[in-house]
Amino acid sequence: MIQVASKASSLAAADTVFELRRYLLKRGQRETLIALFDAEFVETQEDVGMSVVGQFRDSGQPDHFVWFRGFADQAVRSASLPRFYGGPVWAKHGPAANKTMIDSDDVLMLKPAGSESAFAGLPERPTGIFPDAGRLILVSTHHVPAISAEDELRQEAARIADTALAAGATVLASLISDHSPNGFPRLPVRAEANVVVTVVRPPEGGSPAVAAALGTIGAGAAATSVEVAELIPTGRSRLR
Repeated sequence: MIQVASKASSLAAADTVFELRRYLLKRGQRETLIALFDAEFVETQEDVGMSVVGQFRDSGQPDHFVWFRGFADQAVRSASLPRFYGGPVWAKHGPAANKTMIDSDDVLMLKPAGSESAFAGLPERPTGIFPDAGRLILVSTHHVPAISAEDELRQEAARIADTALAAGATVLASLISDHSPNGFPRLPVRAEANVVVTVVRPPEGGSPAVAAALGTIGAGAAATSVEVAELIPTGRSRLR
């Protein structure tokens, strides 16, 4: 039997599976979803074994909501997702959340690119609602050809992380595609995607320079295209 421990008090020391979830919302509905998410979908997911790493407004996309979720491993993901989506909290509040959305299927399943933990050292999330954190988090998604071997993804991840560090940013997570079977098909993931996702905190006032550095694909790079999102943490985002 799979044991799913509560994460209500803290994130797991070393989650090995992550989801980057990007939702396209109906016009004007982002604040409605954020209020609902921050009030009802944080501790309740962590209580069944997931990590709610961070949730954000995309500063360049007014109708987009972005968030990261983590799991100890694939077995825990396959066990905890049905517990939540088949449970009373989603039954009560899920319909209201779904009413805000046009598309919730833009989901990347990811794993750490190297031996270091992703999102290590995040502060504890205070209870209750607190003011929004205005400091931007940058997330780059570098698309790599599907024929690339995993070692190539890891090498590309290291190159991108070095680029961010050289631009003065703090690298919070370096992730690559996890092509494991989706253990909860009710929530689809982009199985065809082959990506490197890099999450950084730019220095004060340095967001444009870091974004420009991340968005440049240099000679020798494996990536063929890149997207860089500037994300503003919500009031209850632990990643801030």
